[in-house]
Amino acid sequence: MESDCRIPVACCRPRALVLHALFWGLVSLRVFGAALLSEDRTTAVKPVVAPCWLQEDFIVTSACLQCDDFQAKSWSSCGPTGYVEKINCTRSSKDEYKSCRSAVMEEHLFWKFEAAMLALMVVFAVVVVVRQRWLDRLASEKVRRQIESI
Repeated sequence: MESDCRIPVACCRPRALVLHALFWGLVSLRVFGAALLSEDRTTAVKPVVAPCWLQEDFIVTSACLQCDDFQAKSWSSCGPTGYVEKINCTRSSKDEYKSCRSAVMEEHLFWKFEAAMLALMVVFAVVVVVRQRWLDRLASEKVRRQIESI
């Protein structure tokens, strides 16, 4: 008489059960531990005052320019893109620097992307050709063996 149990016998061994419990315990500890640690970190962060250009209208007084070495290290606005523009907030009349995306930088990133896609296209085209030749050779050998067996 056959059993309706669909669980393999190897999974019911005590050693396998202990290993499964240990593995899933470590996974859940890692996930929940990371969640608990991230909650602790967020409570200790001091509130940051938002820049004026997020809260009010502004006028761009200087075009988007690349940061020099000193600015890149000392200004936080140079960090995200490496380019800044000087702005004047209308209500508060404050001059601030805002990170911006340069057309030159965008064009450079576009051509890097295009080059990467072209390289990937060439690599995968070569893989397809090599695989097709290999499959053709296997088919030819199979036909040759069938003819020889006659």
